[in-house]
Amino acid sequence: MNVQWMRLSPPRILVLGFAGIILLGTLLLMLPASSRSGVSLPFIDALFTATSAVCVTGLVVVDTGTHFSTLGQIVIAILIQIGGLGFMTMSTLVAIAFKRRISLRERLILQEAMNQSTMEGIVRLIRKVVVYSLILEGICGTLFAIRWSFDMPMGQAIYYGYWHAISMFNNAGFDMFGEFRSLTGYVYDPLVNFTAMFLIIAGGIGFVVLSDLVEYRRTKKLSLHSKVVLLATGLLIVFGALVIFVFEFSNPRTLGGLNWGGKILGSFFQSITPRTAGANTVDIAGLRQATQFFLIILMFIGASPGSTGGGIKTTTFIIMAGAVIAMMRGREDIVFFRYRLLQERIFKALTITLLALLLIIAVTMVLSTTEDSSFLMILFETTSAFGTVGLSMGLTLKLTTIGKLLICFTMFAGRLGPITLAYALGQKKGKELYRYPEGKMIIG
Repeated sequence: MNVQWMRLSPPRILVLGFAGIILLGTLLLMLPASSRSGVSLPFIDALFTATSAVCVTGLVVVDTGTHFSTLGQIVIAILIQIGGLGFMTMSTLVAIAFKRRISLRERLILQEAMNQSTMEGIVRLIRKVVVYSLILEGICGTLFAIRWSFDMPMGQAIYYGYWHAISMFNNAGFDMFGEFRSLTGYVYDPLVNFTAMFLIIAGGIGFVVLSDLVEYRRTKKLSLHSKVVLLATGLLIVFGALVIFVFEFSNPRTLGGLNWGGKILGSFFQSITPRTAGANTVDIAGLRQATQFFLIILMFIGASPGSTGGGIKTTTFIIMAGAVIAMMRGREDIVFFRYRLLQERIFKALTITLLALLLIIAVTMVLSTTEDSSFLMILFETTSAFGTVGLSMGLTLKLTTIGKLLICFTMFAGRLGPITLAYALGQKKGKELYRYPEGKMIIG
C-alpha cells in the first residue's frame, strides 16, 4: 500500500490529501458535540461545510455562529488553516519540528502545491509561509479583539478576533456574527474594515510576494512575478472600487443610505472581497444586477498564485490581457517590465482560463435544471464556488442535494486548480518523440 502511494503523481497526492482532510472534517462536524443543539448535522450539510472550510470558500448551508458549538467552530477554524496553507505545508511543518529530512518526492509535491516552477528553496519558503501567517493572524487578531471588546465580553472578543483573523487571512469568508450577516454591522468601522482588507490582500497576493516585500529592505528588488501581482492587484482593487461606487452610489439597499465615508469604505471592501475572501459589509443580494455581474468577473479572476485564494489568478488574467494587447499591436512577444514571457506560460494561462470557463458553464447549466432560481443567481453562486470566494445572493440555503454536491465539487476543483485536477484524473503520458509539420488556419 505504501509502495502504491509513493507511485502516485504529485497532483493525485494533492487531490487525495485534500479529499481526506474534507472527509475527516465531515466526520468531526457530524459529531453531536459539534452542534449547539446536540443533534448530529446531516452528512450532506457536514460535507458541504467541511468542503467549504478546507477549500477556504465560505459558502454555508447552516449559520456558523448559531449552529455550531465551540468545538465545531474550532474544527472549522483548523480546517480553514489547513486548507489555506495546504496540508502538505502543515505536514512539512511537523516534519521540520521533529527534525526529519524532507525527501525529494515531498519537495516535488510541495512544488506542485505551492505552484512553484522549481524546487529550489521550497522548504525555506514553507517556513516563511508558516511564520508570516502566524504573525499576521496574531497582530490582526489582536486588533479585532481590541475593537470587539467594546461590543462583547473580553473573552469572547479575543476568541472572535483570532477566529476571524484566521478566516480573513485564509480568504475563507466564514464569520460568527449570526444570521448570515458577515461584517454588515461594521460598514462604517475603519478599524474592522482596514484590518479585514489588509488580511484579505496579504493572504491573496501569495507567499512568494509576501517574502519579496519583507526582504525588500535588504534586496532592494522585486521579482517579475511580484511586480506583476502587485500591479494587477492594485489595478483591480482601484478599478473595482470605482465601478462599484458608480453603480451603487444611489442604490438604497447598499451604498445609497450611507454617508461619503461609508460609501468609500463599502466600495473598496466590496472590490477586495470578491478576490476570494467572501466577507461583505453590504447586502450582496441588494446590489444592482450590473454590479453583481461585475463581481462575477472579479471572482473569476480571483487571487494570485501560491496564495490562500482561488480563481484563475491575477497573473493568468494579466497574461491573457497582455496577449490581446500584443496581438492588437502586431507584436509576437508579451513583455512585462522588459521581460519576455515564454510561450509555455501563455499556453498554460489559456488552458487554465478555458478549463475554468468550461467548468463554470457546465455546472451552471446543470444547476439551472436542478435549482429553482434565476440564471444570474446560479451563475453568481457557481463562480463564487469556483473562485473559493463565499459570496452568495442567497442560493446556498436553498440548494437541493444535487446542487450541494455540485457546488462541493466546484469548490474542490477551484481550490486545487483545474490543471492540477486534470493532471490527477488523466493518464500520464511520455514526451512526444516527433512533431507534425506546421499548418495554417484562418482565424477571425
